[in-house]
Amino acid sequence: MTQIRFDPALPWWVIAALTVLALLVAGFALWRGLRGWAWRGFAGLAAALALAGPALELGSRTSLRDIVILLDDRSASQTLPGRSDQTDAAVEQLSQQIAGLPNTELRRITVGDAEDGTLLATSLSRAIAAEPESRLAGVIAISDGQIHDAPMVPKTAPAPVHLLLTGRPQDWDRRLVIEEAPAFGLIDQQVIIRLRVDDEGAVPEELRGQAVNLRLSLDGENERLVSVPVGVPLELPVTLTHAGRNVVQIGFDAPDGDELTDRNNAAAISINGVRDRLRVLLISGKPHAGERTWRNLLKSDAAVDLIHFTILRPPDKGDGVPVNEMALIAFPTQELFMERIDDFDLIILDRYHVQGILPPGYYQNIVRYVRDGGAILVAAGPEMSGVESLNLSPLGTILPARPTGRVIEEPFVPQLTAEGRRHPVTAQLPGAPVEGEGEDEADHWGRWLRMSDTTPVGDAQIAMTGPDEAPLLLLDRVGEGRVAMLTSDQVWLWGRGFEGGGPQLELLRRIAHWSMKEPELEEESLQADVTDGLDIRVTRRTLLERAGPLIITLPDGTEQSVTLTETAPGRFTAEWTAPEPGLYRLRDGDQRAVIAVGPAAPKEFERTIASDEHLTPLIEATHGGVVRLSDGVPDIRNVAQGRTAHGRSVGSDWIGITPRDAATVTGLQRRSILPGWAWLLLIAGLILMGWLSEGRRGGGQTPNRPA
Repeated sequence: MTQIRFDPALPWWVIAALTVLALLVAGFALWRGLRGWAWRGFAGLAAALALAGPALELGSRTSLRDIVILLDDRSASQTLPGRSDQTDAAVEQLSQQIAGLPNTELRRITVGDAEDGTLLATSLSRAIAAEPESRLAGVIAISDGQIHDAPMVPKTAPAPVHLLLTGRPQDWDRRLVIEEAPAFGLIDQQVIIRLRVDDEGAVPEELRGQAVNLRLSLDGENERLVSVPVGVPLELPVTLTHAGRNVVQIGFDAPDGDELTDRNNAAAISINGVRDRLRVLLISGKPHAGERTWRNLLKSDAAVDLIHFTILRPPDKGDGVPVNEMALIAFPTQELFMERIDDFDLIILDRYHVQGILPPGYYQNIVRYVRDGGAILVAAGPEMSGVESLNLSPLGTILPARPTGRVIEEPFVPQLTAEGRRHPVTAQLPGAPVEGEGEDEADHWGRWLRMSDTTPVGDAQIAMTGPDEAPLLLLDRVGEGRVAMLTSDQVWLWGRGFEGGGPQLELLRRIAHWSMKEPELEEESLQADVTDGLDIRVTRRTLLERAGPLIITLPDGTEQSVTLTETAPGRFTAEWTAPEPGLYRLRDGDQRAVIAVGPAAPKEFERTIASDEHLTPLIEATHGGVVRLSDGVPDIRNVAQGRTAHGRSVGSDWIGITPRDAATVTGLQRRSILPGWAWLLLIAGLILMGWLSEGRRGGGQTPNRPA
């Protein structure tokens, strides 16, 4: 590399002024008709040029090697049958060919799995940007073409881009496509899931147009079959049965005909079940200090619709006051307990006793309501031990305890039983006595002053006790419903801060929500949550002393056993990392859970047929080519820039790269065009030539003589 540089001895404005002066002198001489004007002008310009210091800058160059980028797709879809072997063979042969090319080196970039799928276009853009454009001779991508960042594909590239497509021409796949699925839904109301079954690739003739039997289940139960045609959208109604996560499993058996994969034949959709409004009926048998406690609790929850009636005067009170003067509104017993009872999620009987308001048929309907899935909570006072006890009504058949007839009138601190420390309703209540501590250290709660003595019935769970371990809080399941019983009306003392108070609102909230089957308060449950990536946290709640081992069924049908560790009374947990995204089924005894780690059909398997559609625009813009590896690995040739870089010769395809002939300057040397003495000789010579030219003109003139 040779260039002319200047090293001026004077400022450029001085040199410019000298140049202008020389031109003016030459112009004046020309005007005056002097023969030496040109030599004078050249002498002035030579002097200005000498002062500018012209020099030759000589650079030494070193050739740079051309670069070929090889993108090696190793995402999950490349593990499908035959593709890994094709990729390995192509990488090995291309590496050998490029190594044999003169002045060429290989840049190999491996594209693996990402959370968002195959990001080959992003890797391609970064690889091209990282290399000098003057050295890039070609880009070769070995992939199935199923990329998930198509918008990142560059519009063009400085060198030919080629795609070596894995897969086989006979590949075909049947897949389940979830078009739309809700994230939330109301309990006991239908939500709609839109889906379809698609066939792609070279579908066998005998399977074309064949209907598919979809298997549908909610939380792994009550599986049903639905026959659907291929390619036709389907609206699937699903009714959510409980609050919290409802997992809808949808799938079909792999068809005959050797499809490419069955990983996209199933899907798991998590829909969070929510209640529209919790409808609660509160009946207070008489005005008392604790009545406001229940009302405040339920009214403070915006998700609760409360209907509250208080019996101000029983019918047997003969004071002569007309009913229409004692009641704000008539007590609608027929409507509440017969016609509309199933509209309520919970019925609370607060210090209510048999007083002739409800006939036996109404109590029997309440029993029916509970057995069919309803919930009732009895907050009992001293009347539970009297002759008007609810136990003596038909309702007594479902109550979890029978009164002994004795009312305990002494201060006591409520205590948690061993079962109560494990039950979610009472476990880890704020300020709860710690097991093993001394009595003085354990009394963190204020005392209550009264309770009814009862005897448990059946399998009722005793969560809290009073004096002499008398049952204070009992929880029971009856048929499909639930019954809770609090044998004291003194819980309001905690709310008033008596002797330090206690967790009144939290306890009553838990009792009410357990009665309404809130998932987080189930005493026997198995829950799994994805904490990060493929990490799963499993929580097992149980009243038993032991839990596990947990059996996990992987997407491929194999099973693994995981040990559960007790982290709190009645609470066992385990941390486990799934080997891959997919649908996992968990079980421990009768408890079941289903969890989707990532999508049930990950992005890598949503579409599996090899395709060049995403990279074709870039390949055409760079004159590259697409070659199927099922036809063999192509040869590599050198082609001129701008020429077609793909073709087929005898027996095989070929792809081209463009030699760039790039070089870098490794050194510079500067040499003056003329030394100083040569410039002086040149200027002096030009001046002399001008003088001689003028002298010849003067010596050749002959003076005029008179005749």
